[in-house]
Amino acid sequence: MTALLALEHVTKSYSGVRAVDDVSLAVARHGITGLIGPNGSGKSTTIDCLSGFQALDRGRVVLDGVEITGWAPHRIARAGLIRTFQTVRVYDALSVLDNLKLAAQQAAPGGWLDALLRTRRHGAADRAAAARARELLALIGLARHEAVPAAILSYGQKKLLALAAALMPRPKLVVLDEPVAGVNPTRIREVETVIRQLHAAGETFLIVEHNVDFIMNLCDRVIVFDQGRTLMDGTPAEVRKDPRVLEAYLGAGA
Repeated sequence: MTALLALEHVTKSYSGVRAVDDVSLAVARHGITGLIGPNGSGKSTTIDCLSGFQALDRGRVVLDGVEITGWAPHRIARAGLIRTFQTVRVYDALSVLDNLKLAAQQAAPGGWLDALLRTRRHGAADRAAAARARELLALIGLARHEAVPAAILSYGQKKLLALAAALMPRPKLVVLDEPVAGVNPTRIREVETVIRQLHAAGETFLIVEHNVDFIMNLCDRVIVFDQGRTLMDGTPAEVRKDPRVLEAYLGAGA
């Protein structure tokens, strides 16, 4: 499979300390790539850099053949790279359905004037967003909650809503930052099932996660970071067998 996202020699330092040190990696188109490593290994800084929330000191980021190095986050999102965050970001006062419709606006045709004047273009975009939202709510098991405020959802349900929101503009690549952190085992299985279904439909994922079992069960490729560098890049089976990974992340008896 061809690379949809490529990082080339990416470096990022804070106060002289290199958080990301000459990292090069690729995310395969239509694949599920996992990124693991201990706290301070550079995972979060890397996804902040590739999504435009941090400026690189050196290196390049290429999305679908187009260099996006230095682009603002909203421009990168419009180019097709959407990310979630460790802390769930939903609008508690809005309904579940309206949360998803709002997420679609960044890719919708027209602008604020269309919305203000309720033009035909705005109406068509609103109906399309509602249809897309209901499709995703059915997929994540929240269809019966579409009219309720997002505030009443459980933490795990909010994680699923954030995932659906990321998918609303039909991105090329979805970057998930700790999608199952703080989620109970039953909900973790639900998240895994949803991602598998979306992957089967053609979606591409890069998943950053501390839950190693989740990553190993779900991903077709796993990248391991250590001290800002790539320690290992391979299949889950290869990563499990690598002595450095066994000792550093999975435990000697894994």
